[in-house]
Amino acid sequence: MSLQEIIKPDGVLCNATARSKKHCLEILSELLIRNIPDVASDDIFECLISRERLGCTGLERGAAFPHCRVKGIDESVAVLIKLSEPIDFDSADGEPVDIVLGMMVPEEVEDHHRADVELVTRVLADEGLRARLRETTSSKDLYDALINGADMTCQANCA
Repeated sequence: MSLQEIIKPDGVLCNATARSKKHCLEILSELLIRNIPDVASDDIFECLISRERLGCTGLERGAAFPHCRVKGIDESVAVLIKLSEPIDFDSADGEPVDIVLGMMVPEEVEDHHRADVELVTRVLADEGLRARLRETTSSKDLYDALINGADMTCQANCA
């Protein structure tokens, strides 16, 4: 799948305020279920918390990738939040996080779902893209920067 199929424009939130990692996961849960009425945000929140207990999803340099497997969905769904103020995410490098890309995949993961996860991690690893995301001031600009940056990242690394 392309990133545009995984993340929809209404799944992007710029300048969100999260008091803590837990609060950030609550916001992610609400965003993730926007277009999936059969799944409860509380269930997604519990899945994200359970995944965090297995190991921190905070990446390096201020980005995090909370993700989980969810019963009752068929395709990968992701959302992006740019926080107005960075929060502690227990990242290995100790840096606070302000770019959070949350994702849920079906409970039974297939190869194309693994490819979706790989695409997202490649995009988050792009230092230039993270910088462009941090410069945005609206959800629309954040979405556009993500999609355009992902296309450039993929052109450079997906041959």
